[in-house]
Amino acid sequence: MNGINNSRKGFTLVEIMIVVVIIGLLAAMAIPAFQKVRASSQDKAVLNNLRQLGSAADQYFLENGVSRVASASLVGTNSSNYVKAIQTVATETYVVTLDQGAAVTAFSVNGTRTITYNN
Repeated sequence: MNGINNSRKGFTLVEIMIVVVIIGLLAAMAIPAFQKVRASSQDKAVLNNLRQLGSAADQYFLENGVSRVASASLVGTNSSNYVKAIQTVATETYVVTLDQGAAVTAFSVNGTRTITYNN
C-alpha cells in the first residue's frame, strides 16, 4: 500500500451555511434593539433642548415682563442670549415663539415624532 494520507481538513458547505444563518439571526435581533436605544437617546437629547428653551424663556419673561418671546432672542452666542446653542440631533424643528405658561414643542423628530416639554 501507498503511505499517503488523504485527509481533507476544512469546513463543509453545510457548516458554513449554519454559521451564516446564526450570524443573520443574531443581527436580526440586535438591529431593532439598537434602533430603539438610539431613538430613546435622541428623544432625551431633544427633551433636554426643550428644557433649556423653557428655562431660558421663563428667565426672559421674568426679566422683561412680557408673555411671548421669539426663540431667536433666546439662542445665540451673544452674551445677552440665554442659551448658547441648540444642537439638533434628529433633524427636529423647534417652535418659533414661546408663550408664557405654554408647553415647548419640537416637531418632526426623525420626521415622525413630536416631543413636548411642559414647564
